Order: sequence, then C-alpha cells, then structure tokens
Amino acid sequence: MKPYSESCDQNRAPILEVLRIELTGRSRLLEIGSGTGQHAVYLAPEFPDLVWQTSDVIDAHPGIMAWLAEAGLPNVRPPLALDVCKNEWPGDNYDAIFSANTLHIMSWPEVECFFQNAAATLEPGGVFCVYGPFNYNGGYTSESNSLFDQWLKQRDPLSGIRDFEALERLALGAGLVLRKDYEMPANNRTLVWSRPS
Repeated sequence: MKPYSESCDQNRAPILEVLRIELTGRSRLLEIGSGTGQHAVYLAPEFPDLVWQTSDVIDAHPGIMAWLAEAGLPNVRPPLALDVCKNEWPGDNYDAIFSANTLHIMSWPEVECFFQNAAATLEPGGVFCVYGPFNYNGGYTSESNSLFDQWLKQRDPLSGIRDFEALERLALGAGLVLRKDYEMPANNRTLVWSRPS
C-alpha cells in the first residue's frame, strides 16, 4: 500500500505556482526528503524538460517507489539514499534543489549539514527552494504555528520551527543569496536562495 500525506495534497498547488517561476530553464533538480513521493509525482510532470531526482532516508524508499511505479513518469528518478549528515551527497551538480516540510523535523546540526551540502551540490546560478513554516524576528507567525511547534518538540525535542534569520545566516555562510521569500497558504513560506554565478 502506498503511503499518503494529506498535507502534500493541500500544499502542492501553491508550491507548483512558485516552482513555475523558479524552475524556468532548469534541467536537473534534486528533491531532499521526498517523503511519500507525492510531491514528485504531482510536480515533475509540469516540468517535462527537467530531470527530477528523488531522495530520502532508506526507510522511505519503498513508499516513494510505489508512487513512482504507479505514475510511470519518464523524468523522475528512483530515490537516492540520502541522510543530510550521514550519506555522501550526489557527486553530480544540480541547478535546482527542492525540499518541503523537512527543516522543522531535523535537528539543528542536520539543518546546518543540509545547507552546507546543498550549497556544495548546487551549480552556480542554481536555486535552492525550501517550503515550510518559519519564524520571523524570534516569533511565530500564527497561533497554529505555535501549537505545531509545541507538538513537534513534544515528539522530538531536537525538532521545531526554524527562525528565518538563523537560516539566512547559514545560507550566507554557505555562499547562498536570498532570492525570494514567498508567502504561502496556511502560514507557510517558500524560501528561495541562489548560488551566484
């Protein structure tokens, strides 16, 4: 049986609208934390000239493969085994990296690994697009995000909604420049950094 994430169905259309802007002219995308595989199956067909490489920890691979097998998409690749701090990242470079709803379930050291390795994997001129909830100026953007953060920390004290300013410092330290901060439905954002040419 395929795994299913309701949030993927809820956020996929707004994410697509942003990616239509940011992925124009891109040819190779690495998705970090493909999860169930639903985003890849929904989004990749909209970019037929783009090769979409899925990835996640090995436990998630059967679910991703179930979605990919059913969809039979020619431009989506089977998942790479990738744990942001533990696995060797792909040797190939990508001109786009996409990740949805991952930073708040990682520990902070994993977030640091994520930014360093993503920047190293991104080609000059490439874009790094991250979707999820974020805090600004040390505060929550909504009561629902505050409650979600409490739930995350009860489940795993190392997780939690990340501060935009802290992520921006990581990005700058890794040589990435903020390109756009998109407001999204349900108190989420899509942050887009680029690696200068």
